[in-house]
Amino acid sequence: MSIFETSRELAASPAEVFAAFEAPARLARWWGPAGFRNSFDVCEFRPGGAWQFTMHGPDGAKYWNESTFLEIERDRKVVIQHLSAPRFRLTVTLAPRGAATWLAWEQAFEDPAVAEAVRHIVVPANEQNLDRLAAELARDAA
Repeated sequence: MSIFETSRELAASPAEVFAAFEAPARLARWWGPAGFRNSFDVCEFRPGGAWQFTMHGPDGAKYWNESTFLEIERDRKVVIQHLSAPRFRLTVTLAPRGAATWLAWEQAFEDPAVAEAVRHIVVPANEQNLDRLAAELARDAA
């Protein structure tokens, strides 16, 4: 197993950050790397719930994604199992830090060879994903 980790302090409470995950319309706005948009077919935000969507790349390419929400702890944790290739488990934890939230993002790939092959995409994409989440939270606060 290979793990990519990143973290970020976000200028919002854990409840506000969690709300950006649990509302499908909001999640669709910020999920993914810069320049991508999403079309959700199914988004059952509950433990065991299905999440099926297409990511639309800036070049017009379409990327089908199928996942399951494994664990959800309100205002604390979201665990997603990505079922389509490349397979990984994403664990997002939220912790209060004053008026802000410390978000930890751990993406564990089942196959180390696959992880190495996509490292050059995943590492910057995870940072862009958190940039987009921060922008979504700022939008909501405005």
